[in-house]
Amino acid sequence: MNSGTNTHRLSRWVTLLLLTLASPLLWAQQSTSPPATEPAPTALPEGLQTVSFFSPAVGRQMKFDIVLPPDYAESEARYPVLYLLHGYMQNYTVWGRNLGAAFYGRNFADLIVVMPDAGNSWYVNYASNEGNQRNNWEDHIVRDVIGYVDTNFRTVARREGRAIAGLSMGGYGAIMLGLRHPGMFISMASTSGALAHARDRAAAIAAGQPPPAARSIQDSPELARADAFISQIIDIPGFSSQDERNPKGTDFETVEQAQAYDPFHIIYDVPKSQLPHIYLDSGIDDGLITDALEFMQILLINDLPFDYMQAQGRHNSEYWRRSIGHLMSIQYEVMQRALGNRP
Repeated sequence: MNSGTNTHRLSRWVTLLLLTLASPLLWAQQSTSPPATEPAPTALPEGLQTVSFFSPAVGRQMKFDIVLPPDYAESEARYPVLYLLHGYMQNYTVWGRNLGAAFYGRNFADLIVVMPDAGNSWYVNYASNEGNQRNNWEDHIVRDVIGYVDTNFRTVARREGRAIAGLSMGGYGAIMLGLRHPGMFISMASTSGALAHARDRAAAIAAGQPPPAARSIQDSPELARADAFISQIIDIPGFSSQDERNPKGTDFETVEQAQAYDPFHIIYDVPKSQLPHIYLDSGIDDGLITDALEFMQILLINDLPFDYMQAQGRHNSEYWRRSIGHLMSIQYEVMQRALGNRP
């Protein structure tokens, strides 16, 4: 697939990803232009809090949402952690505040859920940077976010107590990071994952095509209004609007660099005994289901264990609100079994 086709595929659902972030009040007022009144952010779900911290990997103040167990303040226990990665044009708020992760996380009673932010970075360390930026987004997640959480919260700070998952771009990120760091995660999961992202970039580089240009939402008044509202919720200095959240630089400059982040390539580098548990799902009306099916074929051919689910649905928030409960339940059980808490 060339870069033009890949960019077109992104453009088909990128609007849905951005508008997923808006509160129900914003959705209700989209039919008027401009809105009669400015919508107010909804109340945070129970147990959810936002943490601000400095990330050396990207050289800026960042945030993540975290959901703690109901008895966290009263107990002295340590808890396993599930990290949920957001999609393209989304941010750290989407999973807990819009897609039900806070609700399900609290229902488990003994699970911490962390929802970090990585802008539109695809969770990779950039090959080159511009504008004095640092764009080591892989390191941001696996070193800075996880390191901060393990230092400042009572976690089970080892592989058996740590899982990672994500949607769309985040689905790619979760599988890619899980394969690049198998010693850190007992389980990795993708829902509606864009798993072929790095492979498509490698093909484009081999064909001599330039990196795809970041899409400017200023071309759409509707998206620009949504972005202005969402920026207030994100509230990260210099990293709140979509234009700010597009890394300045080049993700991959060579085919080899792209392949090093390609799940279809690097899965062969991980010994079977060291592979994290793998979970994949997708809606049957989602164009990205082909990525999941192709990756599943690799797992089948190589006799690798995994969980797979497909259900009615598209690449949208309605599907993710249904998939998250199933995904979290499976990864929770994998961690509990690895920690010896199951017969």
